[in-house]
Amino acid sequence: MPDHTAPAPSTAVRPPALRPGDTVMLVSPSGPTRPERVARGMELLTGWGLRPVLAPNAYARQGYLAGADALRAADLNAAFADPEVRGVICTRGGYGAQRVVDDIDMAAVRRDPKVVAGFSDITALQFALWRGARLASVHGPGAAWLDDRTPPRSAESLHAALMTTEPVTVAAVPEEETFAVRVPGRATGPLLGGNLCLIAATLGTPDMPDLTGAVLLIEDVQEPPYKVDRMLTQLRRAGALDGLAGVAVGQFTDCADGWPVTVADVLTERLGDLGVPVLGGLPVGHGVGQLTVPVGTEATLDTETGTLTVAPAVRPTPSPSPSPSPSPSPTPSPAR
Repeated sequence: MPDHTAPAPSTAVRPPALRPGDTVMLVSPSGPTRPERVARGMELLTGWGLRPVLAPNAYARQGYLAGADALRAADLNAAFADPEVRGVICTRGGYGAQRVVDDIDMAAVRRDPKVVAGFSDITALQFALWRGARLASVHGPGAAWLDDRTPPRSAESLHAALMTTEPVTVAAVPEEETFAVRVPGRATGPLLGGNLCLIAATLGTPDMPDLTGAVLLIEDVQEPPYKVDRMLTQLRRAGALDGLAGVAVGQFTDCADGWPVTVADVLTERLGDLGVPVLGGLPVGHGVGQLTVPVGTEATLDTETGTLTVAPAVRPTPSPSPSPSPSPSPTPSPAR
């Protein structure tokens, strides 16, 4: 079986793992969110011992955006600058993160790295944090929680990625439409990517990562096969897929139209001749049972075992330094 092991990548910055008592700020960098779903997410986070707080503009709304660009950027920067905030959890994706990423205070991110979690449109934010701070992050459900789509296993997966330092292993499952998308082999390299639409939209911007030696993660929702074809073709023609180590294919949810060509057909045809291992059927993306994976850290994709194993996005949280013991009071001299 061919082995496509990448050279050692530049070291990712792994923020400290969250632990009970930590404050996490819920931000809405993209589309407007629903308070009732966020309330369920806050209940979940509180159950893990975390202290979720809403960013000042988390419920703002301006058309298809969660408030004006300046407000969304301000919330992100407030979260990154506040030493009490130890994690940044995006409420949802939608659209809009690309409009504010150039206004992120990367110096604050580098001074105090924090775990950032989200997916979908949040891929744009994660790419910006990778370029500006080499920050590893977490591709997983947002705080606008929907139990029907993200059952207990999804919650357990997010909890493990945020609060433990164990590697994350996701296995391909036959129930996923992309399960048949497979090119045999084994690949190792940093896992980069996320939502295919956002990856394609990042081409030509400073945030497009160099994917040489990387395992590329792709997933999407409500994109018909011809649009998936168009995005992959654009990436190929731009040379963005040259030198890949492998491709991890997640969920392509509701990606069908009236043509007798499936999204799995397109993925097989557009990825199958890259000369690298490809593993489909991973429950990562917009579908029911979505699981969480770190992005930016070393990953191993193995088509024989049907698994993607990723190093944690977080490092052990340092214990607080013990306070110095007070000096004993001097013993008074006996009276003479």
